[in-house]
Amino acid sequence: MPKQVGPLDRKPDAKAKKPAGAKPSRSGGRARETAKPAAEKPAAERASSSAALPARSAPTADAAPTPGLPARSAPHVLIIGGGGTGGALAHDLALRGLRVTLVERGEVTSGSTGRHHGLLHSGARYATTDRPTAIECSAENKILRRICPGSFEENDGLYVALTDEDAAYADLFLEAAWQCAVPAKRIERDAALRMEPGLNPDLKFAVQVPDATMDAMRMPLRFFATARSHGAQIKPFTEVMAVTMSGRTVTGVTVRDHAAGREYEIGADIVINAAGPWAGRVAALAGATVPLVLTAGLMVAVRGRHCNTVVSRLRAPDDGDIVVPQRASTIAGTSSWIVEDPDDMGVPPDRVETIVGDGAMLVPALAGAEIRATWTAVRPLVGEGPAGARRKGAKNGRRVGVGVGAGAVAAAGAAAGATPDGREIGRGMRCIDHAHDAAPTEGFVTIVGGKATTLRAMAEATADVVCARLGLDCRCGTADYVLLPHTAWYTA
Repeated sequence: MPKQVGPLDRKPDAKAKKPAGAKPSRSGGRARETAKPAAEKPAAERASSSAALPARSAPTADAAPTPGLPARSAPHVLIIGGGGTGGALAHDLALRGLRVTLVERGEVTSGSTGRHHGLLHSGARYATTDRPTAIECSAENKILRRICPGSFEENDGLYVALTDEDAAYADLFLEAAWQCAVPAKRIERDAALRMEPGLNPDLKFAVQVPDATMDAMRMPLRFFATARSHGAQIKPFTEVMAVTMSGRTVTGVTVRDHAAGREYEIGADIVINAAGPWAGRVAALAGATVPLVLTAGLMVAVRGRHCNTVVSRLRAPDDGDIVVPQRASTIAGTSSWIVEDPDDMGVPPDRVETIVGDGAMLVPALAGAEIRATWTAVRPLVGEGPAGARRKGAKNGRRVGVGVGAGAVAAAGAAAGATPDGREIGRGMRCIDHAHDAAPTEGFVTIVGGKATTLRAMAEATADVVCARLGLDCRCGTADYVLLPHTAWYTA
């Protein structure tokens, strides 16, 4: 497998000068439909959606891709999952010149992507407990601000010390932040209150970091809109019912179009499993396994904007220690407990009380605020053990090309030594080429883990694996490509 590198250590490959090319396609990437397909847009209309885009040149290792519509002879990649990672993947692969189809059983961003609190992580939260994730968040925070202008409220974050124990944690926190390239500085009590009047006046001091806030759905929609403008086919309300195979090689999927009420097959050269908490179920359709531990996070939104910065407790990550301003609301979170079914979590009332109570210790106005909404989201964590042990030998939190044996899903929690909340499991990504499993499955790749902040990096790591598997020699161009606005998703 090719060596994977992160955004902090990617270097041009001076030896890679060969023109791009692809191995012969197994399936030709053509859709094989058992029902009459929906009418395709006329060529002229399709071309108009990419007006003024130059013709795509063959991608090379030492030149950024030129955006345009993919050639009919380009390999076809099918992505399962319409969350942020799937959207970023569709964008990355389309930018590299591949034909891309993405299917999502509901509306895009309707799973975990659209349910988080909207925090653009600086990396500070994980600096003391999960250094690779902190480093990647720090790098991707800067990249996303550059390629998604206008999508973030760049309001910074304050880690607040309320107790002597919090204050004693500050030295470790500041040192870890420095090591992870996260800008952080101590703000004394009076200055912190001037910066954020909504804080608990009994705080001792705070540490300022470059957190920001975003709309959980609008930022990913920029990736979807840009991918579609470059020819990617995005199919919401299209659920994968089966994975089609020839021996141990995946050749496509059978899907059900819930809007049209029909089933049909889509052929592909490679299928990518980007189904988030549902990745284990999707992998099982191909006879593969993914080592996931699912943990639920609870968010509580109250009416009124009770702070203007992201406010966190100065301690290792725990329940009820983040308060995020979102337009005219304030979101308190989060929590963590292990769940079995990502479609059946519920909202435990006692946890709601805990989240609000702990949040009010940071921002007192939360205590009397009207609750506007409560919801849960599921984190698909890679269940390989405590963060430090799991990271051994990994680079920037990535483990690429490593398969897992039978029974890994059922045993993941026990094998990881997971506690009831799952907080000891790291938040890093893992890309699995199932051709390297104990029982190899060709043409099937899974991407799991990560954070909303690292969706672009997750896509880059996965697209690198896919291109290498297809014999393509092209580099990622997404770190410098400014995305279309989210409104473009609705105007195509």
